Amino acid sequence: MLTSLRRLVLLGGCFALLPLTVQAQTESPAGPVPPSLLQQRRARLLDRIGEGIAIVHAAEPRSIEGEYPQDSDYRESNDFFYLTGLETPGASLVLLAHSTGEDSVMLYVPARDPAAEVWTGPRLGPGPEAQRITGVQDVRPAGRFEADVAGWLRSGREALYVDVPMARRAACGGDPTGGPQCAPILETLDVPGGTRVASVSEHIAALRLVKDADELRRLREAIRITGAAHRAAAAALEPGVWEYEVEAVIEYTFRSMGAERVGFPSIVGSGPFSTILHYDRSRRRTADGDLIVIDIGAEYGYYSADITRTYPVSGRFTDRQRAVYDLVLSTQQAAIDAVRPGTTIGALTRIAREHMRANSGDLCRPVTCDAYFIHGLSHWLGMDVHDVGSYDVPLAPGMVLTIEPGIYIPDEELGVRIEDDVLVTADGHELLSGSLPRDAAAIEQMMQQPARALQR
Repeated sequence: MLTSLRRLVLLGGCFALLPLTVQAQTESPAGPVPPSLLQQRRARLLDRIGEGIAIVHAAEPRSIEGEYPQDSDYRESNDFFYLTGLETPGASLVLLAHSTGEDSVMLYVPARDPAAEVWTGPRLGPGPEAQRITGVQDVRPAGRFEADVAGWLRSGREALYVDVPMARRAACGGDPTGGPQCAPILETLDVPGGTRVASVSEHIAALRLVKDADELRRLREAIRITGAAHRAAAAALEPGVWEYEVEAVIEYTFRSMGAERVGFPSIVGSGPFSTILHYDRSRRRTADGDLIVIDIGAEYGYYSADITRTYPVSGRFTDRQRAVYDLVLSTQQAAIDAVRPGTTIGALTRIAREHMRANSGDLCRPVTCDAYFIHGLSHWLGMDVHDVGSYDVPLAPGMVLTIEPGIYIPDEELGVRIEDDVLVTADGHELLSGSLPRDAAAIEQMMQQPARALQR
């Protein structure tokens, strides 16, 4: 089998000769994904497949009237964006992998529709612009897609790799063998008997685990913006402020700094709601003595941050609150210190729980405090806030994960969570969100600063 480098040459290595002025996402603050990186990603996917046809579809527009989208009616499929850099409804990417290395990549793009563009704005059509943006040299009208794929299947392809739309993954588990209800393409595509149908998403997920330079650029900016939003929120806190007012400060900061979406609904939970993990209603008025858990993430150029801090609404922790806070912080630090290539998320979880148990003292008697640590320690971070990829694989350079221990004691209305974003490096780790204070004293000091001074 050919190496990814040789495949890259076959699939468009001459792209450097093309003009660089035409870009994808020209209106996005994040800018385009470099076509050279898109080519490398597609070449690695072809290497993983080895032999067969892989199909990745663009997302479908959402219904503004029926689905109540929070940002706009369209967000591209992560896998399609990862491989093409496009935001193009109705498009499809096809990769033909040969064991001999004679691979092909075809991009199918709907023709432009001037009447529809009155409502949607200009759309990309098939042609040279799509070639320049993506580095795919074979760009075809979308109307040819099904006939072309059917012809390749009749020619004796042994495997067909298809994707499962996000809306259907919960029911189908990402498995296209569930039939047309899982992979809509199987409704109309005549797949010859004996063809093995499998998921392309699991192969793309393995690639997405390790971030390239452009992905890390986007993640770093998402994290920087999210840190600024935390600082603004901390400065806005005082007894009597409503949770939704704090959320407004956060999301204003996101948009003012170039984040086009929230990575997930913002969690701003005070008092009793500090113990509710995914509380996102933001309807409570804060009170003196409350803790407030703020778990937020800006999405920048399709990549999401995820940072949590716990603040005393009055500006000062009580002795009890600080003791619990310090235990959560030391637990987090023990896990962060252990992040390095070769370890696993399971091992980090054991380290965190053992640390919390061993250092609980009488803080949570008659049990140790790990009894109130009711969720996982970590998840992958990337295009999804809980990003794709197996949790059994050893950590490797380029992976990004969260470290987020917590203690939640509902009877005391006392919840503490501290979450940071960590990059695995060749010799250990980098705390990507490390510029945002974590120490209790530093949290209190940050809350005393003027909001304007903390925004950037």
